This record gives sequence, C-alpha cells and structure tokens, in this order.
Amino acid sequence: MEKFLNQLNDAQKAPVLHKEGPLMVIAGAGSGKTRVLTYRIAHLMGQGVDAFNILALTFTNKAAREMKKRIAEIVGGSEAKNLWMGTFHSVFAKLLRYDGDKLGYPSNFTIYDTQDSQRLISSIIREMGLDKDIYKYKQIQNRISSYKNSLITVKAYFQNPELIEADAMAKRPRMGDIYTNYVDRCFKAGAMDFDDLLLRTNELLTRFPEVLMKYQNRFRYILVDEYQDTNHSQYLIVKALADRYQNICVVGDDAQSIYSFRGANISNILNFQRDYDDVAVYRLEQNYRSTKNIVNAANAIIANNKNQLEKVVWTANDEGNLIKLHRSVTDAEEGRFVASSIFENRMQHQLPNGHFAVLYRTNSQSRAIEDALRKKDIPYRIYGGLSFYQRKEIKDVLCYLRLVINTKDEEALKRIINFPTRGIGQTTVDKLTVAANHYGRSIFEVMENLDKIDLKINSGTKRKLEDFVSMIKSFQIMNESADAFTLAEHVAKKTGILLEFKKDGTPEGIGRMENIEELLNGIQDFVEGQKELADAKGDLTEFLEDVALATDLDKDTGDDDRVALMTIHLAKGLEFPYVYIVGMEEDLFPSAMSMSTRSELEEERRLFYVALTRAEQQAYLTYTQNRYRWGKLIDAEPSRFIEEIDEKFIENLTPVDNYRFKPLINTDIFGEVDKSTLRQQRPKNGTPPAAHKPNENQLRKLRKLKPQLATPIGNTSSVDPNLAEGTLVNHTRFGKGKVLKIEGVGNDKKAEILFEKGDVKKLLLRFAKLEILS
Repeated sequence: MEKFLNQLNDAQKAPVLHKEGPLMVIAGAGSGKTRVLTYRIAHLMGQGVDAFNILALTFTNKAAREMKKRIAEIVGGSEAKNLWMGTFHSVFAKLLRYDGDKLGYPSNFTIYDTQDSQRLISSIIREMGLDKDIYKYKQIQNRISSYKNSLITVKAYFQNPELIEADAMAKRPRMGDIYTNYVDRCFKAGAMDFDDLLLRTNELLTRFPEVLMKYQNRFRYILVDEYQDTNHSQYLIVKALADRYQNICVVGDDAQSIYSFRGANISNILNFQRDYDDVAVYRLEQNYRSTKNIVNAANAIIANNKNQLEKVVWTANDEGNLIKLHRSVTDAEEGRFVASSIFENRMQHQLPNGHFAVLYRTNSQSRAIEDALRKKDIPYRIYGGLSFYQRKEIKDVLCYLRLVINTKDEEALKRIINFPTRGIGQTTVDKLTVAANHYGRSIFEVMENLDKIDLKINSGTKRKLEDFVSMIKSFQIMNESADAFTLAEHVAKKTGILLEFKKDGTPEGIGRMENIEELLNGIQDFVEGQKELADAKGDLTEFLEDVALATDLDKDTGDDDRVALMTIHLAKGLEFPYVYIVGMEEDLFPSAMSMSTRSELEEERRLFYVALTRAEQQAYLTYTQNRYRWGKLIDAEPSRFIEEIDEKFIENLTPVDNYRFKPLINTDIFGEVDKSTLRQQRPKNGTPPAAHKPNENQLRKLRKLKPQLATPIGNTSSVDPNLAEGTLVNHTRFGKGKVLKIEGVGNDKKAEILFEKGDVKKLLLRFAKLEILS
C-alpha cells in the first residue's frame, strides 16, 4: 500500500491519510484530485474499512469506472466491486430499487429520459386543450425540473403564492395543473424522471427514518467529487447520509463551478465549513497538466472574480508557448484558420488528431468549424450531438424492452403500439388513453380487459390490440429465463422492426439495421461485463437503467482518432495538448444572456477559466470582426476576457496596426454635404484643399489593412498583372493551386485553377481573393 502513497506529493498525501471527521479538498485545475480520491478510498480499505461502508459519488459514469479500475489495481478486483460508487443518479436509482416500494413504486420502475418527459408533457398539454405556443413543452419541462431540484413538490407549489403569481404573470396560469398531471401520470406509469431519482430519495430518507438510519450505518465514509456542481437536492441527500458519522470528504474547485443553469449551487462548497464542525481544509495547488504560461494566464482571469475560495495555483512545468490570439474577419474565416492551424501543427509535430480540441460557447458555432475541417479532410467528432440511444430505431427497440419490464410505461407503449404498422391508429390510442384515465388504470391494463370495457372499437382493431398484448406477454415469459441479449435479439426479429428496415433498402434503412446490430452487440457486451460484478444479475432491468443514465461523454471512443468539437460545458474534466477556444466576443462569450448580474458574469468567467485550463501545451483564442447571427452579418467586439489576460502571456497573430474609426451614429441622418461651401474654405496657409496630398506613411499603413476587408475587387484594373497561366496561387477557402487557363476580358476575366485537393475551380478574378505564391 505504502508504495502507492509514495506517488503523491505532500499536499496530496495529507487528505489521503486523514481518516476521521469532515474534510474539504480545494483542488485547482490539473492538480490530481482524482488520484487523491482514488488513493483515499484505497487507503481507507487498507486500514480495515469495509468496502460496503464506503460511498463515492461522481458526476460521470466514466469517472467512476476509471476510479474503480485504479482502486482494483491497488486492493484487488473482488473488494473494489463491493464499493457503492457512481453518479448521484445511478447510486440513488439503485437505492430506490431496494426501498422505493415504500413510496409506492415498483422495484422495476422505468427511468424517463428528457425526451420521454417532454413527450408526456406535450401529451398532457394537448389533452388539457391548452395553447401549445404559450405552454411550450420544453419550457414546461425545464420549469418542472427546476422545481424538483429545489424540492418544490406539487404540494409545495400550491402553498407558494409567489410561484403561482409568477406563472400567472407569464400567462401560464395552468402550470400547477400540468405539474400535478405530470407527476400523477409518471407515478401511474411506474416511472421516474432524472430529477425524481433525487427528489424521491430525499422523500424516502425524510419520511422513513428507519431507511435513513440503515444507510447512515452503511455509508460510514462518504466521498463526493466535483462538490461545487451539486444542486440543493443532492446537497440535502449527502448531508442527511453523513449526519451520523460525519466522515465526509468533498473535493472540488469553486473556480470550475459552471452548472448553475442545471441548478448547481456554488454556495454548497463555499459554505461547507459552516455545515460541519472542525472541518479540515486541504489545498491542491500544483497543476500537473498545463504550462506556466497557461496556468498564470488562467490565474489572472479568475482573479477578477470576487466570490471565491483562497488558493494559488502554480506549476513546475515548462514556461511553454504563449497563448496565441487570432482575429478573423468572419466566422467562416475563423473556421479556416482553426482547420489550417490544426493541419500545420499535426504535420509539423507528427501528432494524432485526438490531440486537438475546439471549444465553443454554443453548439451553433460548430458549423463553420465543421465546414473548414471537412475541406481539409480532417476527421472530427462532435460531443453532445444526438446520442446513440436517442436515435429513432434504437429508441423503438428500447421501448419494446421497457414495456416487457414495465407494462405501465405509457410513453413506451404509445411509441411502439403501431410500429411497425399493425393497423392501430391514433384514434384508437386516444380512446385507450381516455379509458385509462377514467378507470385510473394503465393503457396496457385497459387492453387486457377489452371485454369488460365498452370502447366502441371494431372487431378487427380489437383483435389487433389483443395480439399486441399476447406478444408482449410472451416476451415477459421469455424474460424470466433468457438473458438480456437473447431476449433483445428475439424482440427485434419478432416485432418486425428488423424486417421493416430491411424492406426499406435505402442507405438510411441499412444504416438503421446496422445501428440495431450495434445495440445488440452492446447488450451482449453489457451482459458479459455484469458477470464480473458481485451484486449484478446482467438482466434487462440493469441494462435499461445503465442506458437511461448514460451520458454522451461516458461512451468510450476507443482508438477513434478525431479532433474533438464540443461546448465548454462538456469539456469539463477533459484535457488536450492543443485547445482552440473560438468565438471570444462580447455577447457570445460572455453570453448576452449571462451579463445582467455579477454572479452570472462570474460564472461566465469561470467557464472561460475551465476552457483555458483544458490545454496542456498550447491554447489558441480566436475572435471575429463580423459574425452571422440569424442569417445577418453583425459587427462583433472582442471579449472582455481577452483584456483580462496580461499581454506578456499572449502572442497576437493578427495585431491591429491602425485604429479604425467606427461611427456611433448613422451618417445618413445628416444628409448631403453642401459642396458649394467647400470651395469657399481655405486652410490658414492659403493652399487650396485639392493641393493637400495625404501622408505617404499613412497610405502605407492603410494598405496593410486591405486584406482584412471582405470587399471584392471592383474592376479588372486591380487584378494582379503577374497572374498568368502556370502561376502558383493561394485561396483563402480552397488552399494552394495552379492557374491552368485565363480567359475573358474586363469584369468577366476568369481563371481556371487546379487546387491541391484535385478540384478544378473557375473563379471570377474581380471577386477572387488570390495570393500569388510564384
């Protein structure tokens, strides 16, 4: 054991060796906090603490898997399996499987993802006859989510006049009724959404003291990673569980708190010392990830925040390169710069694509970057796009499997009752829904009892409904003995989904078949993996829970060598040798939506701090002078965050030689100049105005600015006379090429150019921005 402790520096070793009582580890970016958490757990186990008595909470399944793997290497695989370690949602979903029946939920409850929740809310809005333009289902879902994370239950909502009034002012007076219906429908369907996993855990621990005592006795040592990102609901669960023994260790960095839009409350970490007596505070301030220039620049940025914990991050790494700052005319040019820079760095230093990441504030910024990377044939991967498990064909198969486990799952049933098409139309589904609501039963229960209910449906439809029920029940019987893979394969064939896509015959249909095959491969892999776990069965319920709680960053990309494109929020916890932070402009970063209060602006600054500290060797900051927004080209202004970095840490790749005056007032309002008055004006020396010649130096400076302006060449007289057949040229979009032929005269003069990628383009010279190379 001791040999592993020798891998820690003194600052890291202190919290690892601390055994009893509350402690807080303030961990700067790249300071090795994961190693501290891992070794602390391993050390506790080495000191005789039973793995069953340790609870470790992380924010991604990937982080939990990596930590468990490291712990297994130290203490042995069989003991590491006994740890309760995972995300808040996965750990408390497990707890609710054991004790959720006390709240009236089945142990095999379904977990609704965001899409399921939104579909259900949309159905409720339609059934209540409300205006969908006022009651927008995504906004309603976000509001319900924020209620739950703030522990505002339906009962608490109706006891709060301020909330009711706020919704009335927003022209949504029925918000409370939608919330009530949503909660009732989820309960009736035996389903919980993500927020319920926390809300119901709080309810369970509050209403049933014997359950709280059971888990307090079990979890004698609690460790929480990324504590600055916990919301109010998570905070209360952790506080309740740790209340008896108070052996709680929280690790985090207030400078990386960037999730307030999800309900994260930075005061949880700022006020930790008030919640517990005699808190031991340890600081990890040595950054092992980044160069001195990057670390010092990040420190300069975050120093502008008033509300923060005291720490001084430093590094023993090399000085490294300066942070490179680049200005482009438009976002398209910004994309071309990023792609060219990645290409040059990759070739010059023989680097894989996976060493590069492009980070942006909003998803919409990725388009220009993608276009430029494609033109350079640079492979890339977008994080945070459509998840594999959200694709239509995958969701269809999963909904059949969900219905096998829980026939009350209304959203799953509605999705697949008529897919593949079996002649059960929307009118029939509406009648079933009305009957289910009337009798207080699930839709599936109504379908099981068609003989006892007058639904006013024809005999053909009735037979189809009965066939559907029989099919699902046959799957349930098979589920009692078959493993998850065997059942899923049978379902995909028996339901006709595979045949449906096979008949399609299009590339899209073949692609969907391949996706289903990949899903089955994933289920098989999951079943094999679960065999290694002590308390796992490898059944369908476990697989569906794993899928429901998976995040985009949890997926293992393997050896897929691609440039990473993602929002800064998704980049947290990751690191790359080369990082490009694009769109460093006011109203974009910081966002125009986040500048109304100091706390919002400070969170934007923390977001920039997170972005910059993802870089190990080289960071690039780029901004544009003009950017397309909603199809219109607007003027852009450099971000205030650029000014907050000391100039000594920055290399400006595009310095501005001249100040270019941008009028604050539209000059058109002053009308035409009366030229007759100009003839009467004379300078003091008596020389007429026409005799004044501009300063030669000024002309030279202005000429330097010319390439920055996106204005076309106005006439053929400005076309370079040296341009001829055989000339080597460079084009801002198409790259290097050779002139094959020049034809036409005047404004119609054209050049036929063969570019390096093999494309031959015919360009109108008065518009083409060509640089002659030789």
